[in-house]
Amino acid sequence: MTYTSEYPFVYLTADVLAFALRPDTGLSVLLVKRGSPPYKGRWALPGGFVDEREDLVRAARRELREETGVSGRRLRLEQLGAYGAPRRDPRHRVVSVAWWTVLGPDVVPAAGDDAGEVAWLPVDELVGSRRMAFDHATIVADGLERLRSSLERSTWALTFLSEEFTVAELRSVYETVWGRPLDPGNFQRKVTGVPGLLEDTGRRVGSARGRPAGLYRPGPATEIRPPLARP
Repeated sequence: MTYTSEYPFVYLTADVLAFALRPDTGLSVLLVKRGSPPYKGRWALPGGFVDEREDLVRAARRELREETGVSGRRLRLEQLGAYGAPRRDPRHRVVSVAWWTVLGPDVVPAAGDDAGEVAWLPVDELVGSRRMAFDHATIVADGLERLRSSLERSTWALTFLSEEFTVAELRSVYETVWGRPLDPGNFQRKVTGVPGLLEDTGRRVGSARGRPAGLYRPGPATEIRPPLARP
């Protein structure tokens, strides 16, 4: 039996917005340079069409792996939203479901599939930029605001760091993402006072400007209560 419909056919894609803190570019987004039309040569989020029998989040993980070499099998992904402006893709009527995540400092991407190049670009250069394909600059802007608000109540900030870190390094994550300086003493009291947020390793690292700083690792907490106030 052949199925027909009076409604136009709509294609479905999944895109991944991956943030990281890089020593050379600060808060950055992982992008691929498109190797084929449309928008050949422009920067885009890793992503692509969802297979007929494929779950959305599975498609997002697959596309991230195929285009950047980053394994998404155990990656924490959160859905950002759906983007479906009628002319966002010149090929077809395409609706994209965007996901966002945070990658740690040890992730090393590599271009694959139809990506001509893969790189970390500073988020400040992407918001409102015309250098990006489709409506991906809008997705970056929406994702940045979601990241900033999520740091108030969630443990996403810990994902930016190595397995062990100092409170000063954690504070630097917040300052970079929020774009505001934070009082060191107040921040230390707040984060060390959240039950299960940090676990003290008992080790210290030297500091040229004062006494050695304590090393911590992520605790079992999945929420920050009470939430941190964004300045």
